[in-house]
Amino acid sequence: MFSQSDLKWKGYAIHDTKNWDKFEVIDFEPKRPEDYDIDIKIEYCGVCGSDVHTITGGWGRPILPVITGHEIVGHVVRVGPKVKSFKVGDRAGVGAQICSCLECNRCNTDNEQYCPKQVDTYNAKYPNGDIAYGGYSTAVRAHERFVFPLPKELPLEQIAPMLCAGITVYSPLVRNGTGPGKRVGVVGIGGLGHFAIQFARALGAEQVVAFSHSRNKEKDGHELGATDVVITGNKGFAQPWEGMLDLIICTADVSRGIPLTELMTTLKVHGRLIMVAVPDDQLPAIRSFGRSFVVLLCVSDVYVVTDMMGNGAFLGGSHIGSKKEVIEMLDLAVKKGVKSWIEVLPMKEAAKAVNGVKNNTVKYRHVLKCVDVFFEPAQ
Repeated sequence: MFSQSDLKWKGYAIHDTKNWDKFEVIDFEPKRPEDYDIDIKIEYCGVCGSDVHTITGGWGRPILPVITGHEIVGHVVRVGPKVKSFKVGDRAGVGAQICSCLECNRCNTDNEQYCPKQVDTYNAKYPNGDIAYGGYSTAVRAHERFVFPLPKELPLEQIAPMLCAGITVYSPLVRNGTGPGKRVGVVGIGGLGHFAIQFARALGAEQVVAFSHSRNKEKDGHELGATDVVITGNKGFAQPWEGMLDLIICTADVSRGIPLTELMTTLKVHGRLIMVAVPDDQLPAIRSFGRSFVVLLCVSDVYVVTDMMGNGAFLGGSHIGSKKEVIEMLDLAVKKGVKSWIEVLPMKEAAKAVNGVKNNTVKYRHVLKCVDVFFEPAQ
C-alpha cells in the first residue's frame, strides 16, 4: 500500500494553449491542508472533453500551467483530523468539482454543484487563492464532501469516466423523470452519449432513441441498449418521431450540425431537451413554428436566443451532479451492469489521449493509468 510519506506532487502540465498537446512533467503545490481534507494517490484518471476545451483555450485562457483531469480514482493515503467517512487505504474518487461554500441552500439540499462559490477540480482558484490542479498527476487533495466512496464490484478504471461523463448524464435523466413508461432520446453516441443510453435503460425507460449523424455508430447504439437509432443526416429524420419523446439529452459537443429545431419537434407537449455538453461556440438558433416567443436562455454559461415552438417544449441545461447522485449512479451501475467503454493508456501518453478526444477517434473514453510516482517524460 502506498504511504503518505511516499507521496509526490507531480503532474503533466500544459504551458501554452498553442501547444495544447505538449505535456511537461512539473512539480506543483496542492492546496493547503485543512481538517476535512483527504489526500488520494491517483491510479487512473479519465480524459474528458472538458480537458480538451481547457488546454486548447476553447473556453477562454486557462490558468497556466494547467494540469487537467477530473475523473480521478485511487486510494486514500491521508485523512484530516475531522474526516469521518474515509480511512487510509480506502478506494476513493473525485469528479469535476472540488469545493463549494458548504453553507448555502444549494449546498444543504444536495445541489452543491450549483453553488455560486463552487470550485472546479482544475483551472480554478480556492477562496484562499490556492490553485486547483487536476488528475493527470500523482495525487489530489480534496474536501471530504467531494470525495466519493467507490464500490468494490467495479474496477477503478471502469469507475473513472463515470465521475464526470456518467454523472453528467445520470443527473438530468433522474431529475427529469426517466423511468418506466418514459421515452428518452439521446443525441450523440460518444463519451457522454454511451453512458446516457445505458443509464436511461438502467432507469427503466420504455424506449431509448439514439440520434447520430453517422451510420458508423448504429451497431454500437443498439449494443449499448438503444431501442432505436436515428440517423440525423437523413432528410426528414424527425418526422416519424414528432411528439413522441418525453426527454432528450443532447451530448453533442460541436454546435454546428445539432439539428435543434428538428429535435424539438420530437418532444411531447412540455417535453424537455437538456444540453449537457458545452461546445466552444454558440448553439444554433431555433426556428419558430406557428406562434412563438423569444427567450434568453443560459445553457451552461453559453447564451443562446431561441424561438420556442408550439408544443411548449423546454430547452435547458444541467451541470454534473451531487455527491448523493454519484453514489446512487455507481450503485445502479453495479446492479444493472452499466459499463464504461474505455481505452487505457499510460499517463505519459496524455497527448495521444487528448488528440483522440479532439479528433473523435476514441471509443468512447480514454483512461490514463498512473504507473509510477516518478513520472516518465510525456510522449
